[in-house]
Amino acid sequence: MTQLLPQSSMLQVSNIRPDEAIEYINSYIEQNSCKTLDVDISFMNIIDSCYVSTLCSTKHYIKYPDGKINWRISSKLVAEFNKDLELGNSNYIL
Repeated sequence: MTQLLPQSSMLQVSNIRPDEAIEYINSYIEQNSCKTLDVDISFMNIIDSCYVSTLCSTKHYIKYPDGKINWRISSKLVAEFNKDLELGNSNYIL
């Protein structure tokens, strides 16, 4: 039996400033169909990762209230910092 899995888009963001990353990710969300999205921000420090994932998860939630973003991060502290914000569409992967 064949099972259809949700389509996931991998977004490569590397070695750019947080404000550029936010602009790039948000424009990608606006222009593409990406109900499920994987974004690698593991090169960023903890503060920048929290900043980018919070703002972009909010933008993604506005377009896809039942969608998900899988954030690839470098530290579990990012997930701990953002857990109180109740971003229901964010998963943090080490």
